[in-house]
Amino acid sequence: MENFDYDLRSVQEVRNLARLGKVATDKLATYTEEQIDKILQNMVRVAEENAVCLAQMAVEETGFGKVADKTYKNHMASTTVYNAIKNMKTIGVIQEDVVNKIIEVADPVGLVMGIVPSTNPTSTAIYKAMIAIKARNAIVFSPHPSAAKCTMKATELMYKAAVEAGAPENCIGCISMPSMAATDELMHAKEVAIIIATGGPGMVKAAYSAGKPALGVGAGNSPAYIERTANVEKAVRNIMASKTFDNGTICASEQSIICEECNHDAVVAEFKKQGGYFMTAEETAKVCKLLFKNGHSMNAKFVGRSADVIAEGAGISIPAGTRVLIGEQGGVGDGYPLSYEKLTSVLAFYTVKDWHEACELSIALLQNGIGHTMSLHTEDRDMVMKFAAKPASRILVNTGGSMGGTGASTGLMPAFTLGCGTWGGSATSENVTPMHLVNIKRVAYGLKDCETLAADDPTFNHPELSGGCTSVPNSVGGGCCSGPGAFSPAQYAAMGDALNKSCCTTGNSVEHEINQEDLMDLVNHLVSAMKGAN
Repeated sequence: MENFDYDLRSVQEVRNLARLGKVATDKLATYTEEQIDKILQNMVRVAEENAVCLAQMAVEETGFGKVADKTYKNHMASTTVYNAIKNMKTIGVIQEDVVNKIIEVADPVGLVMGIVPSTNPTSTAIYKAMIAIKARNAIVFSPHPSAAKCTMKATELMYKAAVEAGAPENCIGCISMPSMAATDELMHAKEVAIIIATGGPGMVKAAYSAGKPALGVGAGNSPAYIERTANVEKAVRNIMASKTFDNGTICASEQSIICEECNHDAVVAEFKKQGGYFMTAEETAKVCKLLFKNGHSMNAKFVGRSADVIAEGAGISIPAGTRVLIGEQGGVGDGYPLSYEKLTSVLAFYTVKDWHEACELSIALLQNGIGHTMSLHTEDRDMVMKFAAKPASRILVNTGGSMGGTGASTGLMPAFTLGCGTWGGSATSENVTPMHLVNIKRVAYGLKDCETLAADDPTFNHPELSGGCTSVPNSVGGGCCSGPGAFSPAQYAAMGDALNKSCCTTGNSVEHEINQEDLMDLVNHLVSAMKGAN
């Protein structure tokens, strides 16, 4: 194999991984809940034992984030996820409706392809392996080239832990020679049943173009609105904790702050108190030039970096203890670089007159990360419901975006793949769980007699059918039927008028004798009435 080009070798590796993964999936499909739970428990144990080591590897390899925070991510991806899914029914009968006689039966979807980002490499691999195995699916990972070593290590640990607890061989695999050709080959492999894509917009779009089911996550550009009734100190504390967590590498983290004119001074003062540095217009321009390359794409060198690193790179001086750099923006879109996603220690800052302006601004900002997440800090429930109408799948209230969106500080399902709904071109708006990786079959018993279905239905009432209806509908009455009882009230009235014009009766006696001419006249009136004439 060493005589073949790298890309050819990587493609062949993918083909082998897919074939072996399919075999493992077929074996996993026969496992019981007890067997699966035993495997998951061992995976959690091994993940926790290596949480710090994996975090260190990720920071060293990518340069993104903080070891302590990545360690917590690994803990969340294993222990927190396990506690949330352990009682989830994903095997066999998962629900039965005895009244309607419907039984829901879960089956695995098949071999899963997991695309892993460089920002959360080890935690995403652990999390996706956990939810795939819970649903009895094997999974093959495609790591980001800049985080390949730590991702491979995480998948290797999860694989060994799974097999040690009784899982079939090749149930968790990973591309060891990552390349675009290899990723594309895996996406289109016939053995792969579904793709979970967490990464850049290009990769997510490619996953959806592969011709098979995909769960993709687009970019986030979460605004955080500090409304006038908010507890400013608490709001700023949550925002700072979220934005500095792993140096802002979680896509649900805050990207822009919106405050009102009435609380502007209090918000600015609190940010400064808690380590926020408000840059001048000139400093903001320098930072923007450093962060963005080729339009609105972030310079990878400064993803997940501290405020000190960014300030030094931009050539600006900041006070000691600065945690986040904040730049005021006068608009959204071209000309306002900070209005776009920044997975690092930098925030945009806006001031509006009232909630109406905040609403319009939030919608404008979300267009660059539509469907993902937004945050709201308020004590007014009516305001919460107003903002619940925004095009974001997660409307977080009085919490940090990074922790709230991933389910760490909210009641949402803990996850590292956050659906953006159809707004963001995603197949789901939920936090992805094992339930997204099962096919649910429905066994349905007959409740009604098929032969007498219409006759037994009290809501089915069409007397016009009693005499049969075989003619083509006309333009006046909406239907032309030839049988008795098949005319509309208007048609019956018209026929009555025709009869009154031609003859009248009293009891059983005919008052006027009908001659041949009168009889033909009566027939003509009846024909006209049947056609819907007046």
